Amino acid sequence: MEILNASDAKREFGEVLIKAQRGSVRINRNGKPVVVVVSATEYAQLEALKEKHLEEVIHEGIANLQAGKVSNYKTAIDRLRKR
Repeated sequence: MEILNASDAKREFGEVLIKAQRGSVRINRNGKPVVVVVSATEYAQLEALKEKHLEEVIHEGIANLQAGKVSNYKTAIDRLRKR
């Protein structure tokens, strides 16, 4: 992954776009990562993966509900707080 500081990325924005077509470009401000620039194709792939994962989680939740593997609100909150 290419890493640039924000000032260089601003000055060389056209170059950032070209580099992002070949791979991710991380832009730092004050030494800390603030954004990653990726190609439109890579972004679409990431969004598709997120959607697929969400569908899997929803189907798992429905299966748990149908199998009676559910907790009431208070029990669920108590379990989360114990983590």
